Formats: sequence, structure tokens, C-alpha cells
Amino acid sequence: MFFKRGSMIICGAFLFVSWNAVLVLLLLGRTPPITPGAGNGPGGGELGVELGTQRREELGDVVADVLRMANTFEAELAAQKKILREIQSHRSLWGLGGWRQVTPTLPSNKAIIPVLVMACNRPTVKRCLDKLLEYRPSAELHPIIVSQDCGHMETAEVIGSYGNQVTHLLQPDLSDVRIKVEHKKFQGYYKISRHYHWALDQVFRTLGHKAIVIVEDDLEVAPDFFEYFQALYPLLRGDPSLWCVSAWNDNGREGYVDPGQAELLYRTDFFPGLGWMMLRQLWDELEPKWPAAFWDDWMRQPEQRRDRACVRPEISRTLTFGRKGVSLGQFYDRYLRFIKLNSQFVPFTTLDLTYLQEEAYRGHYDQKVYAAPLVTYEMLKQGPVMGAGPMRLQYSSKESFKQLARSLGVMEDLKSGVPRTGYRGVVSLMTRGQRIYLAPPPGWSHYDPTWS
Repeated sequence: MFFKRGSMIICGAFLFVSWNAVLVLLLLGRTPPITPGAGNGPGGGELGVELGTQRREELGDVVADVLRMANTFEAELAAQKKILREIQSHRSLWGLGGWRQVTPTLPSNKAIIPVLVMACNRPTVKRCLDKLLEYRPSAELHPIIVSQDCGHMETAEVIGSYGNQVTHLLQPDLSDVRIKVEHKKFQGYYKISRHYHWALDQVFRTLGHKAIVIVEDDLEVAPDFFEYFQALYPLLRGDPSLWCVSAWNDNGREGYVDPGQAELLYRTDFFPGLGWMMLRQLWDELEPKWPAAFWDDWMRQPEQRRDRACVRPEISRTLTFGRKGVSLGQFYDRYLRFIKLNSQFVPFTTLDLTYLQEEAYRGHYDQKVYAAPLVTYEMLKQGPVMGAGPMRLQYSSKESFKQLARSLGVMEDLKSGVPRTGYRGVVSLMTRGQRIYLAPPPGWSHYDPTWS
């Protein structure tokens, strides 16, 4: 772990100084002794020759010892230089040990938003890290922290190969979680939840960051990934009706999004995950009751969501390439591998995003949805109807929603009654080049948690 490594480096510096002190004392203590009477007086000449020979031999032994010590010192000095270079390269950790921490010069009006990469046993984390480093505009604004569980050596070596470009944390508890026998097949989900709890504690409690963007080791990011989160950070901080910003659109497959509206953003009542930003205040709220397993579905329960929304994009800023995992590729072959990853840079920090604030957004969105003509799925199958404008499909029950979602080709599952990407029950998508709102009847008031 980073704090253990920092302690090791500090100890190394102490040993470096101590070694020099010991060497000096040893050299001073080996001064050849002077034998009384070894010069003048009766028999002094013969005795002097003998003692001179003895002194030369002793001096020769001292020189040999000094040479041996010098060789040892040279090797030790090389090792200590390496440690000192480590200290220099890890000066960002000095604040943890009580030393003075130098605050880097940051671009004006920019927030420090680290990226936390959750890793386990995928050496393909390299693909994730390569893209993060390629698109990262500033190492000071966006430090990359990789938290690794599982103890997988090959993955650890890949992460370690990035050197000081990333901070590598090692989750210390690799033991199995004690669970009920009937939950044994879910052991992986328990370990993931434990890892998230530990990693978020490190980021918010130990490192003291105010916000974090969380990605998994099987996500590739878009060119404007960092721009997106930097622009939405002030909105997340200032609007208590928001609790996260996500880079992911669950229904964002090719043909289901408008490629000409890469700048379009939505509010959603569904927690998307898969590249998302949270504030430390939210962790203060969630940490005391963090679940033992299935943390993402737990986040989607009314008790955690508390009628708050997330921001999500029309076109995803992340793409998952990890089919194999604890979920055994659930949804991957049918949906996830077809998600369209944004390829053009949108300068979000220069755009006016105040339309996403709750009061303005809700009224405008409701008006736009329910002003759209009501059509049937049979009418849509024949192609665009009533011009190129948006159309509305209506559902009134769990069964009718699932049937329409299945027919349209979007994700049909609900979590605590909330459909994926839904906002006030409305799912927005494109089909055959036309905007469709899959919506409940006018006057919608709340989700039904039994719709799951």
C-alpha cells in the first residue's frame, strides 16, 4: 500500500544517514596505536625497526579494511541513492508523514478530481490506463489511483509498469468473506463490495479528496472524458437533487443515440455506474451502511437514492470491453458490447449547463415529452411517422413497459421500479432516426418498487 511504501522510503533515508555516521566512527576508531618507547632510548633503533615493520603491517591491514569498507560503502551508496530518488519521486506522499506538502500550481477555476480505477485480475487494465493517460489533460488535476484486489501478480506487474504515472494501492484483505452457504456462489460480489468500501475510504479518508471518478479495469474512456466531469463538478456540488454524474448510457447502442448531439445531457433517476463521479459528502452518508454485497443494486434502492438523480450523456463516454467477470457476461453479448463510445471532443466547460438544474429541467422535459404525439408500436414499425419530430409511446404497467422495451430493443429490466436511463418514468431513445419517448401516462408521480 502507498502509505507502507512511504514509510519504507523514510526509513531508507534514516538508514542512509546512519550508515554514514557509523562509517566515520569506524574509520576514526582504526587509527594505528603508538607503542611507548618506540623511537629513542636503549635498544630503540632495533626495537624501532621491529615496531616500524609492525606499524606498516597494521597500517596495511587498516588500508585493506578501509578499501573493503569503501567497496561496501560504494554499493550501499548506490542503493541509498536509489532510495533517495524514490523519496524525490514520491514527494506527493510527504504530507501523510507530517512533512510539509508542496501544493502544485493548478489551472484557474479547475478542481482536483482523481480517477479511481478498481482492478482485480485483468492484465487488460493496460487498455484502460493507456486511454486515461492519453486523454488526461493534467496529472495535477486528475491523479490516477489504481486500487487492486485479488493479489493477481500479472495484473500487479502491469500496473507497476506505469511507475509514477499512477498510484498503486493493494487491498490488504484477500480472505474469503464469511457468508451463508446458500450465498457461496456470490462470493465474488461480496469481495467486490468489500474492495469498494476499502478503496473509497482510502481516497476520501486517507488521501482527503473531495470528489472522485470511479471506473472499473475493463472500461475505455472517450477523448472528452475528463472535460465532461470537470464541467459537471460544479453542478454536482451545487444541486442537492443530484447525487452522481455518470459517463454511461445503458441504452447507448449504435442506432439508439443521436450522433449529431454528442453534447446532449440528461438527468436520470437510474444509477448508471460504469464511470461515475461522487462527492465525499455522499460517502459520508453511505459508508456507515455500506452493503456486504451487490453494492450497485443497493445504490438503486429508494432508501439510498432518496429521489435524487444522476446526470448521464446521450452518447457514452465509457465503453466496457470486459465480457468475463463475476456477472458471467450478463447483458454483455446482447447490449453492452454494442455501446457507442463518443469519438469527438465536446468542450463542456465552455457550455451553459444550467438547464440540468432540477427546477428548470423538470418542467421543460415534461412539456417536451408530453407534447410529442402519442403513437403505437405498430405505427413505428412502418417507419417514421408524422414527420421527423419526437414521438411518444405509452406504457401503464410493468408488463406493458417490458413488452415495449423488448420490442424496441432497449434494456427492459427495472431496479426498484426505475427503468434504465429513466427520468420520471420516461426512457428516451432513437429508433430508425426518430426520437422516441417511452413514457408513463401524464400525471406520473412516483415509481412502484414492486416493478422489479
